[in-house]
Amino acid sequence: MPLPPVPMVEIHRGPLAESLHVGHAVICDGAGQIVEAWGDPDKLVLPRSSAKMIQALPLVASGAAAARHLAEPQLALACASHEGAPLHVTAVNAWLEDLGLTDDDLRCGAEPSRDKALRFQMIRDEETPCQVHNNCSGKHAGFLTLTQHLQAGPEYVDPDHAVQIAVRGAFETVTDQSSPFFGVDGCSAPNYATTMHGMARAMAWFATAGQRSDALSRAGAQLVQAMIAFPDYVAGDGRACTLLMRAANEPVAIKTGAEGYFIAILPQRGLGIALKVVDGATRASNCAIAAILVKLGVLDAVHPDVKTFLTPEIRNWRGLLTGEIRPAPSFP
Repeated sequence: MPLPPVPMVEIHRGPLAESLHVGHAVICDGAGQIVEAWGDPDKLVLPRSSAKMIQALPLVASGAAAARHLAEPQLALACASHEGAPLHVTAVNAWLEDLGLTDDDLRCGAEPSRDKALRFQMIRDEETPCQVHNNCSGKHAGFLTLTQHLQAGPEYVDPDHAVQIAVRGAFETVTDQSSPFFGVDGCSAPNYATTMHGMARAMAWFATAGQRSDALSRAGAQLVQAMIAFPDYVAGDGRACTLLMRAANEPVAIKTGAEGYFIAILPQRGLGIALKVVDGATRASNCAIAAILVKLGVLDAVHPDVKTFLTPEIRNWRGLLTGEIRPAPSFP
């Protein structure tokens, strides 16, 4: 029988807990066993962009990344939901140029830059957003790299394309589950379903990848190292993924996904974490993943960047403190 989600995050205004966010979370070890869980480990989910390091596995394991001499910043971009800031746009454009391709070869869709300075400058200059500004353009540059390596056709987001067949194979390997279906993500790529346990097991697989010598595990270890070494490429200024990785007391790869999803990979402990806030609220998933990592000692609750997500203040338009977001009393 399905287990209900648990209270995770409260929104306080004065003495009242005005709103409540509930969710599911699982911590797994390298053997795939559940170390701790909240809610339902068997809950079926779409991990959204939290699965990007899985989607990047065939890029590395196939030899495509090595053949193109991709460096760690590019591998981090392949796992990224970036801001579309100049740092990211410049890197993706250079990657496409190296492939002999252009913005038109991407299939992620044009998106206004999430970097305010660049977005406003483009508006002033009457420039139209391109696909490289899309937060998923690094992942798609990786897909294109693999497409060339496999000598496959241009429609690499088609579920029957060789790239997506390889992605699905990697996904089912690391989750150790057959995926029952997929949804189409915001960037048009298939996003495969799994359980909370499956996703946590996949993250633990990444956490222990350096202990194994097969090609897929070596690829996983490379991707985790790239994310940890280049957190600015994974997300960007002010984003939870980047700031929490920087603030951590030990190496950790942290990645958000749409609709309240989050993962964390802890290589030194061999642990993987998967988190889903049921109503999809980012404010709640930011708080909840920070709370779990504080409990584990990976983050310090008093660190300013951790407090930004763990216990952010709510202020009104006059700057008056009116409330606070904080973990529910029983979580974690």
